[in-house]
Formats: sequence, C-alpha cells, structure tokens
Amino acid sequence: MRRKIQILYEDEYLLIVNKPPHILVQPPPLKTTLTDIINREYKKGSQLDFLPCHRLDKETSGAIIYAKTKECASRIMQMFKQRKIKKTYIGFVQGVLSPPRGRISFSLYGKKASTSYKVLKQYKDFCIVEIKPLTGRKNQIRLHFKRMGHPLVGESKFSFRRDFPLKFKRVCLHAWKLEFNHPFLRKMIKIQVGLWPDLRNFLKKYLLKRD
Repeated sequence: MRRKIQILYEDEYLLIVNKPPHILVQPPPLKTTLTDIINREYKKGSQLDFLPCHRLDKETSGAIIYAKTKECASRIMQMFKQRKIKKTYIGFVQGVLSPPRGRISFSLYGKKASTSYKVLKQYKDFCIVEIKPLTGRKNQIRLHFKRMGHPLVGESKFSFRRDFPLKFKRVCLHAWKLEFNHPFLRKMIKIQVGLWPDLRNFLKKYLLKRD
C-alpha cells in the first residue's frame, strides 16, 4: 500500500515533507525508505531524484528537506554545516527536568556537541520539551538527554534503565520547526508542523489516566 506523504513546502528547488515515524530516510539494502516514496510519488518526467539534505532517525517524525538538484542539495547541506538552518524539535522527556531550561554540552564521537532545551509543560512523569540542537552529531538529542538521566519517552536503544513508568512504541521526538534563508530565492522559509497523531494520542491518553 502506498503512503501519502504530506508536503509542507515546495518550489523549483526544494521539497519539504512531514516524515512519518518508523521509516528510514536513507536505505540499507532492500528496504523501502522515505526517499523511495518521495521519488515515486512526486518525481516529474525526467527530473532527477529528490535528494535528502539531512537525516532524521527512523523513529523520528516531522519536517525534512529534499533538494531537486545536486547543486541545491550541496548548498543546503553546507548551510547545515554552517549552522544557518535552525532546527527545533519537540520531545517527551522522562521525569522532571531541572533546571527547566538550559544547555547540554557533552562531546559525542570525539567532537563537541551542544543542545539547548526549554520545558514547555511539566507533568508528574514526563515533560514536553522544546529542543534545539546547536551542533549536528548523530543521535545527539537522544544521547544528550540520556546523559542528563532523563531519556526520551520510548527510548530503548540509548536508555540505561528500564524503570521509568512511561512506555511507548517509538522515541517521542518530532522535528517541529525549520527556519532558513532560501539559498536561491533569497527569502526566509519558516516551517512548523504539528505533532504526529501517535504523539497526540499518547498525550491524550496520559491526561485521561491522570484525571
């Protein structure tokens, strides 16, 4: 069955879509990926394949940028390296975060890594957190919150303990906002996409149980 992928923005250079959870962006052999679906559904005529400009983990949902040309892909990837693209995530984090806002600075893979965060809503068992990675290391957000002793709800790969009360079928992490100056059209692009339905349902069920 074909998946319908929500388009958040499109022009002659870029395609920004809302990535579903549980799907890879880049392939190991013989696996269907988001990139496969995008090229099957939205490629027109002799157009080159859409090229992903950054990565999201398999379990992470939300906004992701594809380029329609190699030149555009190169420019966007360079902008990511230069920190000219602002990324903001929403994460559900286990426990009570203290302080409620701050910066996590802890090297990953031998390189400096930094993540800023702000608690938007604190509940008894978890909190909803606005997360801004200031560097782009692999699994940075997941590893930084593990380092704090407060892994993301649903974390199984990097969680060091199993006694947190909340469980979920995937990591509760959503790529919420993107903001950058378009490298060709010279206009500001601002994307915001609401929580994926499974995260909204998780929150709804938690609040019902609490009441």
